[in-house]
Amino acid sequence: MTRDNSIEVEGLVREFKNGPRAVDEIDLRVEPGEIYGFLGPNGAGKSTTVLMLTTLLPPTAGRARVAGHDIAREGAAVRSAIGAALQEAALDPLLTGREHMKLQTTLQGVPKAERRSRGDALIERVGLADAADRKVGGYSGGMKRRLDLALALVHRPRILFLDEPTTGLDPSSRADMWKEVSHLARDEGVTVFLTTQYLEEADVLADRIAIIDHGKIVARGTPEELKGEIGRPTLEVTPAERSDRGTVESVLSRFGTAAPAPPEAAAVRLSGGAEALAAVVRALDAEDVEMRDFQLHAPTLDDVFLAKTGRKLDAGDEEGTGEHPEAVPA
Repeated sequence: MTRDNSIEVEGLVREFKNGPRAVDEIDLRVEPGEIYGFLGPNGAGKSTTVLMLTTLLPPTAGRARVAGHDIAREGAAVRSAIGAALQEAALDPLLTGREHMKLQTTLQGVPKAERRSRGDALIERVGLADAADRKVGGYSGGMKRRLDLALALVHRPRILFLDEPTTGLDPSSRADMWKEVSHLARDEGVTVFLTTQYLEEADVLADRIAIIDHGKIVARGTPEELKGEIGRPTLEVTPAERSDRGTVESVLSRFGTAAPAPPEAAAVRLSGGAEALAAVVRALDAEDVEMRDFQLHAPTLDDVFLAKTGRKLDAGDEEGTGEHPEAVPA
């Protein structure tokens, strides 16, 4: 029998009492072994979608199949095929990391003879071997995230849901987590559904991306396809004399729309693309502006996000789900 590692969503809806649709008829497909990035502003519907796909919240309408199983009618089969590390890690502060692993391997039906070895291997894999016998109450936020990932992998899931997996991690630990997630997909064939507040993370890891805003998917494609839709690079010019900044800003305005820039510089999203550079230089020369710095920036996912949602996504934007309190059933 073929092991289905895909996710298929058609017209999925979730409505809450006295509120708008948190998820409004979304469609998506995640291919087996793919890392799928799911981005959106605070309250856009990301966590509600994940809760439905992991069977923790019933949909109002539409359908979805996870690992070949219907999320509404075959919840137990879905749960047996998936692992999930959600925003709120369900960890007991009085248990050690190793005790959590022993409990999880038991609950997941791992054969008794394999429990210790599998648990120790996963603890080592996420870099917690030195802290395995310490109580989790003394763990940092990043250590808790890594333990939560290890617990999600106990039963060797075919599909892994990661909701903000690197929040609270330092840059080195974040890079280690990226390496592990990439290894799971590329080398072990695990399908990964990833929500993240770090656009760089989506750019590095995701094969494809969907952006959700106000419950609707407003963009989808590979990172390169989405950046290609924006198409226009940003030119940032820093004059040698601060007093010339206004002149630089005025000249650049002829070649596109203003873009954010440091206080001493001016920037524009070029309407004519990189081909307009020569004309910009001639126009600045005509104004006798001496340039200290002249940088052309290719489109980024930040640009895509801003174009599609009208706002930037930064690290503070995703704290909490920002969605309805009823999203997590009692």
